[in-house]
Amino acid sequence: MSDLPRKAVTRTARLAALPLGIAGRATLGLGKRIGGRSAEAVTAELQQATADQLFKVLGELKGGAMKFGQVLSVFEAALPEEVAGPYRAALTKLQDAAPPMPAASVHTALAQRLGKDWRANFRSFEDRPAAAASIGQVHRAVWQDGRSVAVKVQYPGAGEALLSDLGQLSRVAWLVGPLIPGLDIKPLITELRSRVSEELDYALEAQAQRVHAEEFLTDPDITVPAVVAQGDQVLVTEWLDGTPLAEVIARGSQVERDRAGHLLARFLFAGPARTGLLHADPHPGNFRLLKDDGPAQGWRLGVLDFGTVDRLPGGLPAPIGDSLRMALAGDAVGVLEMLRGEGFVKPSIELDPDAVLDYLLPMIEPAAVDEFHFTRSWMRSQAARIADPRSPAYNLGKQLNLPPDYLLIHRVTLSTIGVLCQLGAQAPFRAEMRDWLPGFAEASGRSAGNGSGNGTAGGKTAGKTASKTASKTKGESA
Repeated sequence: MSDLPRKAVTRTARLAALPLGIAGRATLGLGKRIGGRSAEAVTAELQQATADQLFKVLGELKGGAMKFGQVLSVFEAALPEEVAGPYRAALTKLQDAAPPMPAASVHTALAQRLGKDWRANFRSFEDRPAAAASIGQVHRAVWQDGRSVAVKVQYPGAGEALLSDLGQLSRVAWLVGPLIPGLDIKPLITELRSRVSEELDYALEAQAQRVHAEEFLTDPDITVPAVVAQGDQVLVTEWLDGTPLAEVIARGSQVERDRAGHLLARFLFAGPARTGLLHADPHPGNFRLLKDDGPAQGWRLGVLDFGTVDRLPGGLPAPIGDSLRMALAGDAVGVLEMLRGEGFVKPSIELDPDAVLDYLLPMIEPAAVDEFHFTRSWMRSQAARIADPRSPAYNLGKQLNLPPDYLLIHRVTLSTIGVLCQLGAQAPFRAEMRDWLPGFAEASGRSAGNGSGNGTAGGKTAGKTASKTASKTKGESA
């Protein structure tokens, strides 16, 4: 592969080959069953072949095709176990690996973006990429001052590829929908399209990463690499070692899983409170577990890739915490009124408050107990409940609306839950909500919308920091 395939007709043809390939294999499988092969063996063979094709096509195309695959990979925990295996392996590969761009193309890109003497910036530069993702690949290098750095180089033509892929994928979304019950694929693709321009802008990414790196510089639990340099379509940051979360998911001990999951949940809630930004790409390829010889309580979570963020100057919206608290207290009327006020229930829709509460309570179980064990079976049960047309949850869910302001928050939350279920993590997640989620901990004197004064030291710190860093971020964004 000499470059990112840019011609729309070529990319469209490859994506169109996915359903054609699936249909062809199904026909072939029917013939094998008629010939005496068992249905189970043929089905397993077809699923593996489909997964292999999925990785090959999405990975080679990169762009929006691979981004779509990465987003889907965090939802594999919702797949029925009998089909999850081959898809799990294929989609997990997309989290931080794909066929690389050749060294000659990388050198050309760096010369165009950093100047012909680009090598003068580095003591050494590894041509073999350390990771290849949806719109760029990462090379390990040593900066001129001796620091180990990660050099992210954007693929030529990535912008056109993203838009072309996501347009085509919206037309074949029906292929993926049945695999993941309860996930509406088309709105997901629409939301991804709306984020294309931000993710392609490495200046915006560098700005968001600097805010996080400064805020978490002395944090004992979260580590964000500093930005070293940034140019057009090139981003250089400090190198971050550690165990990729995908490895913890595949082979980690329960201690590793619990610590990684606990810190992932903390970052989900503390990040917006402390920076005014929500890291919006929570697939396992973007996290590292940083271990040492000490106890697990001292291990840290490394966070990468700030190309997609949601700007939340006051942290996560207080109505999220308020509605969770009221639901757990059994205030069905209050919950429905808040959902209606925030636009989750349109004015023309009449709903029974108790039915809404029955719909929500199983989903918010992690907030109801001091420690919760996220599992694939729990996520599958939630997905099946919402996707079963015979279930009251299915009919009620169809009447709910997702306001634009909550779209990215909703996706990030679901994705993080997906990763927690992949980890099988057990930890005190409720405490993280109490410390960092505005409105969740009942208290007097909480200033609306700023996340402060929720009755805990962490929450108070979060509110003060959010107000300081969020206003700074808002000014920089302008």
